[in-house]
Amino acid sequence: MIALQWQAAWEAVIHHPLFGVAITLGAFQLAFAAYEKTRWVFLQPVLVSMLLVVGILLACGIGYEEYRFSAQMLTVLLGPATVALAVPLYLNLRRIRELFGPIMLTLLIAGNLATALGMGLAWAFGADQMILMTLAPKSVTSPIAMLVAEQIGGVVALAAVFVMITGIIGAIFGPELLRRFGVQHPAARGMALGLTSHAVGTAQALQEGDECGAFAALAMSLMGVMTAVLLPLAVTLLM
Repeated sequence: MIALQWQAAWEAVIHHPLFGVAITLGAFQLAFAAYEKTRWVFLQPVLVSMLLVVGILLACGIGYEEYRFSAQMLTVLLGPATVALAVPLYLNLRRIRELFGPIMLTLLIAGNLATALGMGLAWAFGADQMILMTLAPKSVTSPIAMLVAEQIGGVVALAAVFVMITGIIGAIFGPELLRRFGVQHPAARGMALGLTSHAVGTAQALQEGDECGAFAALAMSLMGVMTAVLLPLAVTLLM
């Protein structure tokens, strides 16, 4: 009888409408605390919290659809969180105006190289056209990448995976690579992280400082707009 009561209580907990929110926030807080304490590059909070959530879902026998439904409150908050990035942009508006020319030059050169190099490496390893089109928008946020991938003939679900992998790898290795190459200016570091690693890179840049985070948010936004407008046009003209 007691075992049945415990079983019923456990089922009520894991199938609660807010269970997804609880495990997501809890996993991220644990991952963030571990990263802050150790500063070990492979304990990047997004990666560790993702693995923790996946492990909990598998252990509890919960499918993705049920998790997505229970965590939809966090999805709704993504909009306000994205808009909130305007705050560091506004606080650093003077610096952005001063560096407007270098910002646009970096966007055009580095943004196009980020797309071209990824596709070039995939082509060199024998990837077919569908994979190339899926990989092309890997350096922008998931909503834009999925939309662009669908427009140019890629696989939407796989595009989201490529975006996630790109962001995590960039957040893990990007800061150390920039340090080794002597890139110390907050604006330069922010632009690099935002252009190549979108939202995950921007989150990493915000940990380094307001100016670095502001330029990362700007780079992420501009890269998204440029990719959404120019990539489908370029594919149409070249194919």
